[in-house]
Amino acid sequence: MRVCVCVCVRACVRACVRACVRACVCVCIECDLPIDFSLSSSLSLSSRLWVVPLARVEDATGYGPIFEEEPLDVVYMEDSPDARISMNCRARSNPPAMYRWRRDNWEIKLMEQPDEHYSLVGGNLVITNPRQKKHAGNYICVAKNIYGTVISKEAKVKFGFMDEFPQEDREPVIAKEGQGAVLLCVPPKSWPAEVTYRWIFNEFPVFLQTDRRRFVSQRTGNLYISRVEAQDAGNYSCFVSSPVIGKSVFSKFIPLIPTSLYWYPADIAVMFPDTTAMLASNITLECFALGNPVPEIVWRKYDSTDLPANHEISASGARLHLYNIQYEDAGAYDCEAINTKGKDVHKAWVYVESAPEWAETINNTQVDLGSEHTMRCVASGKPFPFIRWYKDGYMFGKGELKFSSITFDDSGMYQCLAENYYGIKYANAELRVIACAPTFELNPVKKQLLGARNGRVVIECRPRAAPRPRFTWTKGKELLYNNSRISLMYDGSLEILNATKNDEGVYTCLAENDRGKANSSGTLTITEATELTVLPEDTMAKVGEEVILDCGATYDPMLDIAFVWAVDYRLIDFEAEWQHYERVVDEDEGNGYLRILNVQVWHEGRYTCTAQTVVDNATAYADLKIVGVPGPPGVLRVEEIRDSSIKLAWSKGGDHNSPILYYTIQTRHFWALNEDDWRVATTSPAFLDGNAEMADVTDLFPWMEYQFRVIATNQYGAGEASIPSIKIKTWDASPVVSPTDVAGYGGRDGEIFITWKPVEPWYFSGKKFGYIVAFKPHDAYDWWYETISDPETRRYVHRDPYFVPTEEDFQVREFQVKIKSFNVKGDGPYSPTTVFSPSRSPVPSEQPTDVYARPVSSHEASVAITMIPCPCCGQVKYWRKYDDTEPGANRIFVPATENQTRLENMLPDAHYLIEVRAYNGAGFGPPSEHCEMFTRRPRKTTFHKTSYTGLYNMTPYPFIVIVGFPTKLNNISQCLRVKVMFRKTGYIYGKVYITGWHFMDFPMPQVGDYELMVRGRYEGGDGPVRKIRIKGKAPLPPPPNFPLSLFGLMVSGLI
Repeated sequence: MRVCVCVCVRACVRACVRACVRACVCVCIECDLPIDFSLSSSLSLSSRLWVVPLARVEDATGYGPIFEEEPLDVVYMEDSPDARISMNCRARSNPPAMYRWRRDNWEIKLMEQPDEHYSLVGGNLVITNPRQKKHAGNYICVAKNIYGTVISKEAKVKFGFMDEFPQEDREPVIAKEGQGAVLLCVPPKSWPAEVTYRWIFNEFPVFLQTDRRRFVSQRTGNLYISRVEAQDAGNYSCFVSSPVIGKSVFSKFIPLIPTSLYWYPADIAVMFPDTTAMLASNITLECFALGNPVPEIVWRKYDSTDLPANHEISASGARLHLYNIQYEDAGAYDCEAINTKGKDVHKAWVYVESAPEWAETINNTQVDLGSEHTMRCVASGKPFPFIRWYKDGYMFGKGELKFSSITFDDSGMYQCLAENYYGIKYANAELRVIACAPTFELNPVKKQLLGARNGRVVIECRPRAAPRPRFTWTKGKELLYNNSRISLMYDGSLEILNATKNDEGVYTCLAENDRGKANSSGTLTITEATELTVLPEDTMAKVGEEVILDCGATYDPMLDIAFVWAVDYRLIDFEAEWQHYERVVDEDEGNGYLRILNVQVWHEGRYTCTAQTVVDNATAYADLKIVGVPGPPGVLRVEEIRDSSIKLAWSKGGDHNSPILYYTIQTRHFWALNEDDWRVATTSPAFLDGNAEMADVTDLFPWMEYQFRVIATNQYGAGEASIPSIKIKTWDASPVVSPTDVAGYGGRDGEIFITWKPVEPWYFSGKKFGYIVAFKPHDAYDWWYETISDPETRRYVHRDPYFVPTEEDFQVREFQVKIKSFNVKGDGPYSPTTVFSPSRSPVPSEQPTDVYARPVSSHEASVAITMIPCPCCGQVKYWRKYDDTEPGANRIFVPATENQTRLENMLPDAHYLIEVRAYNGAGFGPPSEHCEMFTRRPRKTTFHKTSYTGLYNMTPYPFIVIVGFPTKLNNISQCLRVKVMFRKTGYIYGKVYITGWHFMDFPMPQVGDYELMVRGRYEGGDGPVRKIRIKGKAPLPPPPNFPLSLFGLMVSGLI
């Protein structure tokens, strides 16, 4: 390896070294001294000759320092057992960097003035036995090599401390019971200021638990008690902890003495101040009120309907935490304290600001000698950051750096600093100035060049050269100049327009600058141009059809051609979208048409065919329009809410090239049976034509939660429903429905039984729904009223001692009864008046006949009863014949209007006895004869093994086939049939298939992930569910008689 040597005096050694590295010129640029080792004899020793061996420029791999580790802030306790501080600094560079440190912008001279405290380990600064007055301050690490110098970000060294509480006794706090109290902490001085506060109650380590009534401010440390109670009497001590330095102190005890009871309105005692938060940080706002009763705290943000999504409320409402705060979270916040005696409100502002962040920064750059260059840094932050520059560790400028004619002296390590009140951001980069003769070693002119007839040909010429060279082109021996067809471009490239066969030949690019010159040549061949002969045509198709777009071209036979298809300027990926797109290419005929299978509405767009060779290309396009059902309407907005109607607005969806004829609005309320229980709504106007974008939805239930969706319809059918609206609740109103089936009968000891059918919950129309029962003797004037607050109640038994019917009343008088419903908004209408005779009925004397029971499952049975002809209800008892006793039997009651019921919670494969009695207000009648029955054997509780696979069945897609059938076991009921739910992954509902065969088949989906939910139906009930997942895409259909193992789905599972 050839070695260059530079000999320079100390004053200009940096420039000499830099010049030799870049150009290997053995002359000292700054001093203008040629290399002559005899020079040393003519220079005095004070000149301090430097001899620096350097590698030739092609082999140089050096670079300036780049920080990998920078010092961090340190908090040190003087009584720390470690007794030392270590600040890390490491930079990557070649050659390795040398390190120095600065404290408060003064260099620490570790070599010149050794210090017993400071030492350097690698690049790390170690401070032994630190002292606050001597070692606290701001430290910077400086890394330097021959390419330049960089400085690290500042790191602060601070000494932490926490003083003790004063030893004087604290005055007691006397407060009336029910009054608020504040116990002042008065914490001692400490650093860092980030401390936590707790209070000791009576003795250590019993800490006071905060709740709605008691609050400890983490800003002042004070203890606030909104309402003093007798149990609060005791001694309190403020406990202060610093998590950074690991030290805690506590105050002398403060006695709290409650006195007599006192009531007073809410009074905010802890008020959060105006707060400035750093972007993406977490803040806590505190608000606590005194008062009796204990106030409730409510937080709000002005100009917003709700608090930010990133909020959390803790300490029984006294603290509002805002996490990862953003600019939009800034604004006015208030807390409102409310109790029955009054309220109090506090308001303050939250401001969000941020430290600098880079929007545009600098990178390592090589620049040609003598050229122009600009270095720019752009930073964001609030307040807006100030930009300044450092070069090799020293202040260099501010704003934007511009070099009009760059020199070797401009080489070095540059640092851009963005600074505002909240911090400093550094960006480092090396600027290297280069100068060299032109060379084509890395990027020669292409040897073989191709161009199309009548086309544009560009021959690139991009040698490595600095400064920028002058370019000259020749064709053979002919020197080329700019004319109407030939242009010598600024970057050195040669442009030829309307190329012909005469332009073929050898082209040579010559590059020359003040350092030297070089040339490179290539041979140009002109080929026939590519031209489209068959163009795709605009097409309209229906959903599900097959579409073919033609494309054909002529091209030079010595070249290969490729047909590229794009839709809306997006290249079609035929491998990923094989289900719909197929490209058919016939290179012999020059055709490459596009086939679209099972076309869907999303295939609509502009299709572009490009016939492409290595030389040129030709492009044509056609528009494909798809007609089909409309797309879903846009976002729904509920603009007005009333008690029985709302105003709904929506935006028009895609009509898919067929005008929308009308819209349909559907509703789903809170009591819907399932997610798909959508019903057509009544609207005003009744007919919503295709231009409608707003309508009133009427005939809604008051005080009911609703969702709405809209469906558009055109001549091809109804489209997909819109995304459901947000859930809304209609206003409350007075009820309009009264109970039905009102009846009555008499009981023993003058009791009157009144029964009715309760109102369905969707007719409640408001809160606190109930019934008012009115009744009286038929010939009396005044009604008696009874309020029933439970909406599920079905009967009322009158036992009022002030209204006791006599024996004569029961024999000769009739009674009237009517019932109405009510809620918080008012009363509804009465039911029609019902007249009944409460004559005392005797105890039923006949037993029920024809009691028949049959098992429904292993745990349920159905009982049919023929009741005696009297207004009686029935009681059914059932118990196991040999295992249970009759007194412990299960009992259910059957209304007089029903003649059958279902028995539940039975044991499987058990022998049961069933007994039925009639009863009325007078008592129970005789029992029926015992009916005996056996429950069914239990269903299967574990999965049966089976398998399923995909089979080809002469259809466009494979089929899933479920194989196998659970076998019958002695202690398990027989499997009657299999139920299979087929649904898309993530959906709740799907289509259910039922079969009694040993297998089942159905079309396998082409796209998406699906689930099979398989379960057996046994005599004893439904068996367990087996979930089978079908993931990914279906394979291409195999040809007939092709083995499925290569194409179908092969899986084993459990049912």
